[in-house]
Amino acid sequence: MSEDVFHLTPVDVRRFDFGTALRGYDKSRVDQFRDQVAEELDRLTRANAELEAKAKGFHEQLRAFRERDKALNDALITAQQLRAETREQAEREAQLILREARAEGEKLIEEARRAVRRLEEQVDALERSRKAYLAQWRAFTERQAMELKAAEEAPAPERPSRAASDAPGAKEKAPSWLDEGGNDEGEAK
Repeated sequence: MSEDVFHLTPVDVRRFDFGTALRGYDKSRVDQFRDQVAEELDRLTRANAELEAKAKGFHEQLRAFRERDKALNDALITAQQLRAETREQAEREAQLILREARAEGEKLIEEARRAVRRLEEQVDALERSRKAYLAQWRAFTERQAMELKAAEEAPAPERPSRAASDAPGAKEKAPSWLDEGGNDEGEAK
């Protein structure tokens, strides 16, 4: 018999009538046994109900745990994906920062090289100016030295007499060495 067809309850056991027969069983012992069976069925029914309630609770807990497990797995997958995306984005940003830093470094190095070239050109120009100045100064001093030497070697100029210079309309003539030195000084300047 399947459980769906025949359900025996403690009440059914207590009310079941065995009927009477001529040489039948002892009625008091049958009633006693029927009460024991009814009590056992009652106890088993209560235990079964408790177990079914516990099983239902366990099934609810299991369903809740499965939902939590699914939610945790989904959260874990999402976190892993987010971590991977964050790592990829961080690596892309790091590469971009490195490229920008390298470009900026190369730009600064190129600017420094241009500044060095400019300074070297200025130093070269200053060196050329210095050499040209020294050459001009050397030429000027040599010319002055030659004029001094020529002035020292030139005969002394004649001195006019005092009477001729006192005469009216007489002009004083400058010494020739002053004329020569005056012209050279004017040219040197």
